[in-house]
Amino acid sequence: MSASETIRHLEPTQDAGRLFLQSGFVGNVVMLNLLRFRDVADYSNHPDLAPAAPISGSEAFDRYIRHTLPDLRASGGEVLFLGSGGPFLIGPENERWDKAMLIRQTSVTSFLAFASHEAYLAGLGHRTAALEDSRLLPLSEMPIRQDRG
Repeated sequence: MSASETIRHLEPTQDAGRLFLQSGFVGNVVMLNLLRFRDVADYSNHPDLAPAAPISGSEAFDRYIRHTLPDLRASGGEVLFLGSGGPFLIGPENERWDKAMLIRQTSVTSFLAFASHEAYLAGLGHRTAALEDSRLLPLSEMPIRQDRG
């Protein structure tokens, strides 16, 4: 690969999916999403979802969120945080993420059921059209010790 080519991460690989299933997560799983949007959404792979006039990647992602929220909530999931990004305080100066999002699911099983649900998949093209690049990091919740000892 040449230096001018960029690796984009938009979907999990088979190996990443296998490792996630084998992770041994118990209880809630929180998904950290880092999102970088296209200037103009690319609906070429999902023309059935394309709006009449071009929209930004950010606007396409908003459509994805509106489509997804009812199914996410019905599966027991919730959006814990959605916010705008900016420059890193600690991290590469040349790396930017437009938005960060934290999604909690009650278990790996509920996440997989949600992610493979037909109604959710019907709007996934908005996410694909919106994103230039992304990261998805599953996190296992841990109790926080309250004492100072």
